[in-house]
Amino acid sequence: MVTERHDGVGPRHVHNGNTGSDLPASALELLDEREIATAIREISSWPGYAPTPLIRLGGLAGRLGVEAVLYKDEGRRFGLHSFKALGGAYAVLSILKNKLRARGIAASVDDLIGGKFRDQIGHETVVCATDGNHGRSVAWGASLFGCNCRIYVHENVSTDRTEAIEAFGAVIVRTKGEYDDSVRTCARDAAKHGWTLVADTNAGGGPPEVPRLVMQGYTVIVSELLKQLDRPPTHVFIPAGVGGLAAAVAGYWARTAGARRPRMVVVEPHSANCVFEAIRLGQPKPVTGNTNSFMACLAAGEVSPIAWPTLHKTIDDVLTICDEVAARTMRELAEGAYGDRPVISGESGCAAVAALVAVGGDKALRDALGINSGSRILTIGSEGATAPVIWERVVGKPPASFVETA
Repeated sequence: MVTERHDGVGPRHVHNGNTGSDLPASALELLDEREIATAIREISSWPGYAPTPLIRLGGLAGRLGVEAVLYKDEGRRFGLHSFKALGGAYAVLSILKNKLRARGIAASVDDLIGGKFRDQIGHETVVCATDGNHGRSVAWGASLFGCNCRIYVHENVSTDRTEAIEAFGAVIVRTKGEYDDSVRTCARDAAKHGWTLVADTNAGGGPPEVPRLVMQGYTVIVSELLKQLDRPPTHVFIPAGVGGLAAAVAGYWARTAGARRPRMVVVEPHSANCVFEAIRLGQPKPVTGNTNSFMACLAAGEVSPIAWPTLHKTIDDVLTICDEVAARTMRELAEGAYGDRPVISGESGCAAVAALVAVGGDKALRDALGINSGSRILTIGSEGATAPVIWERVVGKPPASFVETA
């Protein structure tokens, strides 16, 4: 059974009554243990790899009256400031290695980084659509492993995000409309020109193999967390977007912990609530209307079809929040307003904490989510200041003026 609560002012909440221990075959394929082990092994061998910090927000926990609030800071990931660094670049690596394998060449990560087979793959072109972070990862992967890259961005993607992508040598293609329009345009152009589509969703067409690689890259986060946590959390708050991160985190945790897994809570903007609607309706359906949001990298209107079966069985709740709550939380985290040290969290990176703060003063919603004084809540901080100009406008200082400690 799915139940919904909404008072017209605060966060919206829908509970998923379809979760269970039996995962569908498509979810088991996504969460194949050998493939995930390969992703973790490959990514952890890349130059500059290090587990991202797990930050204890004791001041916020005291304010909310819970045992602990933890923040997984993906803003430190590979210098790309986002968890997306794990997925797009890993998919690019896998695609190039498979192309070489088809020619009888077994290439290592070091081979590709060193340019050993640049004459074999240098003409290949990878493409994707992005709100910013996924495209930056794909462009970085193409630069690192030695192929061409074209990134499609819609008309609302900020200039500082596109400049960060261009810094890796990618060609930017600006499209009209919103994120989901750019997804479809990119997929059409890839098919027309014979480019390799490195999408984090197969909503725009194309086979599921590449989005599956992207999501398997994200499981590195859970692998790190299971080593970093001294006690299991009771709740995990995860930002949504097309659902790939949430499916990877909730799905891999379910495979690892079974019925002992934490309660999984997905967070979205009010205006881009595709996972919320999918849970409410029992099946994905594109969100109509304007899906743009201050939480730019969560502004998606369609759930990834490959992520949906896993989401349907492993997430427990979905919360949607307004842009104003996210902006305020981003500023408060930077200022250390809860008595904790400052944290650089981006517009989408702060969404999980913003939802938790919004829930904190709502007794009925706390009860609905099972949050009490014994709750240990993990929030996935999915990005840092990936749009420095926007971040400075909201916070009042440039991110470079902040000194973070692990």
